[in-house]
Amino acid sequence: MKVAAIQMVSGTLRDDNLRAARALLEEAAQGGAELAVLPEYFCVMGHKDTDKLALREADGDGVIQRFLADTARALQMWIVGGTLPLQTTAPDRVRNTTLVFNPTGACVARYDKIHLFHFDNGRELYDEGRVIEAGNTLVQFDLQARNGRRWRVGLSVCYDLRFPELYRAHARAGADLLLVPSAFTHTTGQAHWEVLLRARAIENLAYVLAPAQGGVHENGRHTWGHSMLVDPWGTVLAQQDQGPGTVAGVLDAERLRAVRAQLPALTHRVLP
Repeated sequence: MKVAAIQMVSGTLRDDNLRAARALLEEAAQGGAELAVLPEYFCVMGHKDTDKLALREADGDGVIQRFLADTARALQMWIVGGTLPLQTTAPDRVRNTTLVFNPTGACVARYDKIHLFHFDNGRELYDEGRVIEAGNTLVQFDLQARNGRRWRVGLSVCYDLRFPELYRAHARAGADLLLVPSAFTHTTGQAHWEVLLRARAIENLAYVLAPAQGGVHENGRHTWGHSMLVDPWGTVLAQQDQGPGTVAGVLDAERLRAVRAQLPALTHRVLP
């Protein structure tokens, strides 16, 4: 099955970002992708954290959700909507939410980011907890490819990548593919992005597809990019360093089976 990670350099205007996302999703579909995954915050990278509040949507309705549903239906493709801000019961909080749409345009899964990024090196300060309400539920969904093969897909977002227990739980649930839509900072991404992605693939014997924000944004933030597809042996199959684009590759069911048979580490676990 061919898949694509969509890399963006999202700006401050929602509609401009949706137009950019649509063009990249069309590119992925024309290239034969059955699944395309957008990056975290694909719909907005605001000047300040609270800008998300103005764009929050109710679960099941809104401009961004209609865009994702309509595009999945039009392109006959599975689309994972990076993240978008969904309403909570608190007026000053949103959930940072991944929604999955199948080729009919139906929303089949929702994951609210569990781990909230905090970083302060004296020059850069990020604190997602000021605006985002954390989720608490692990989510997988099943994707049936056009050839009939069913893939179990585990959802995660960005900072989740630093918590291997989340991915091991996905592995225990049978995940074949792990998705990591992200907006890693240039500082943390340069240091840790690739090694963490490859580690999650190797230790869980699964493919990892990680679309990212990659470039200098209107708000001055510099994101690391390097969207990539990693195979279960930890080999980087495709990547793009900076700038918008599509990173495409093939998930090979036989390769997955062979790696798991040759090194059945998941069956050798001793600790829970």
